[in-house]
Amino acid sequence: MNPDLLKERQNATFDPEKLTHILDGGPEKTRRRREIEELVTNDPDFQHEDLNFLSRSDRYDRAVKKSAQMILKLREYGIADPEEIYFYKSCVHTGRPEPLDLHLGMFLPTLLHQATPEQMDRFFMPAWNLEIIGTYAQTEMGHGTHLRGLETTATYDPSTQEFVINSPTVSSIKWWPGGLGKTSNHAIVLAQLHTQGKHHGLHAFIVPIRSMSTHEPLPGVVVGDIGPKFGFDEVDNGYLKMENVRIPRENMLMKYAKVEPDGSYVKPPSSKLTYGTMVFIRSLIVGESARALAKSCTIAIRYSAVRHQSEIRPGEPEPQILDFQTQQYKLLPLLATAYAFHFVGQYMSQMYHRITGDINQGDLSELPELHALSAGLKAFTTWASSSGIEVCRMACGGHGYSRSSALPDIYVTFTPTCTYEGENTVMMLQTARYLLKSYRQAQAGQRLSGIVSYLNEAEQRRLQPQPVSSRPTVVNINDLASLVEVYKLRAAQLVELAAKSIQQQLQLRKSQEDAWNNSAIDLVRASDAHCHYVVVKLFSAKLVEIGDTAIHSVLSTLALLYALQGIAQNSGDFLQAGLLSVPQVLLVSIRLKELLSQLRPNAVALVDAFDYRDQMLNSCLGRYDGNVYENMFEWARRSPLNRTEVHESYHKYLKPLQSKL
Repeated sequence: MNPDLLKERQNATFDPEKLTHILDGGPEKTRRRREIEELVTNDPDFQHEDLNFLSRSDRYDRAVKKSAQMILKLREYGIADPEEIYFYKSCVHTGRPEPLDLHLGMFLPTLLHQATPEQMDRFFMPAWNLEIIGTYAQTEMGHGTHLRGLETTATYDPSTQEFVINSPTVSSIKWWPGGLGKTSNHAIVLAQLHTQGKHHGLHAFIVPIRSMSTHEPLPGVVVGDIGPKFGFDEVDNGYLKMENVRIPRENMLMKYAKVEPDGSYVKPPSSKLTYGTMVFIRSLIVGESARALAKSCTIAIRYSAVRHQSEIRPGEPEPQILDFQTQQYKLLPLLATAYAFHFVGQYMSQMYHRITGDINQGDLSELPELHALSAGLKAFTTWASSSGIEVCRMACGGHGYSRSSALPDIYVTFTPTCTYEGENTVMMLQTARYLLKSYRQAQAGQRLSGIVSYLNEAEQRRLQPQPVSSRPTVVNINDLASLVEVYKLRAAQLVELAAKSIQQQLQLRKSQEDAWNNSAIDLVRASDAHCHYVVVKLFSAKLVEIGDTAIHSVLSTLALLYALQGIAQNSGDFLQAGLLSVPQVLLVSIRLKELLSQLRPNAVALVDAFDYRDQMLNSCLGRYDGNVYENMFEWARRSPLNRTEVHESYHKYLKPLQSKL
């Protein structure tokens, strides 16, 4: 064990094991998670090989092999709980994407949510047993987040009781779905429904794309892999072009909307019922944001405790780079963010399960709020984590650029979350639509409930920016409850400013649509402030549940750091709204430095509490034992370029060149 890390762990003021229990949701959950990890790490079929040294085709091959073994083992061990399946899978693939992700994460859940009992009988068990391997084909070359613009058509032919599926344009070719290129033999295809000469918008259809016996593409189907990407080398993201592909009427998912044999269309009881899968995936992504950032912080903070460099005082030994205030300022607020997002992810998951129960009882009243919140938080957390991972990589200096650090891999695997499952700016605008609707309801005298209830108060408060001097300074920057209030007022102020911006545009005789577009920057800022408030509020609320005083103390410091860092980065908003004075903002930056010093002795213990094994991190820099340099050298020697002492290119090109010069 590296002596620096040993010392760091001895100096911690709390027991990381107890904090791990809180993060997992209890000691029993921790025990079970570790038990599942052991199943994978002790399994000879999953002995880890370094994918960095393989070609793309080999990486895909290994991923399919592991996925096939994984399915068998899940059955063998009787792991059936969705959260446990998700966790086992991420252990097998060490947090990387894999070719069956969309089969397990989209195809099966969509069947569960949108198939009729008869369709479940026909499709679910074959899909569960992987006779049917499915993907979810929504995105097209020409349209992603703007679903109404999708061009694939499904036209009903009553004479044969079939739908005819077509990709009428180049831009309508399905593009990006994971597992579509080479793995899947079926796809849930989202297409514009046409029947009896009428257009009824997007619906989901189960379309066979490859033969169940030979795996060859079926007639009318052109399918393949879209080529190398920034990351996701293990996944065959694919394209799908369909020409007069006929499927039985019963292949349209008809739990809600239906097409009768004669072609007549039956509307769904609510257009929002299909939101379920989307909300579920977005709440998973919030948890994924926490995990990706937590892993990156673990690597960067452990390495910063092991790495000695430069000097603070001349003539003294080189200090750990974690002792530099600038390094703490880069990493500790990100550590606080990872904790904040973890607790937000827990909240989202609980809220999703609670509201799903309500939906099954026929109560859809909370669905719009959940939809708006999941969209906004998905964008808020992925933007913050994506930029945070890159800060962690650069905080590791040159070695962070090596794939042996694992940080490049974490980044390229995580960053597409900013654009998939809803492009982030569009997500923020969806949240803004809900905020503005709520704001107008409050203006009209309705009482709002739920997370937007703070907009009720805007009416009484009339947020005219006043000179700061005429306002009582009630904000205590050391009191979390007081800061939650300030974040709430900032959100209310920015929602109101966005509403006023739209109002001004309308007074200039602009159409509603143009007024919206011309206010879009303000709308995104309002959503961002709303999400920021929710995160600070939830982090603060989590502290109430924590009984252990040592852990309560360190998490309170983290929560305060998170809240004050947000104020420092957005001080203009707080000053403009008259919520803080200039002297208070200056106090915030002094307090931030104190909090960094306070957290410094616990930095390593706080990342240890995330409890990532070395096999999961797969990082030479972030190893638990801190033996960084020995392992980097060992790793480099395994590079395929080192298989021979002299590379063939020397004899082919350099030697002939030398003889000519």
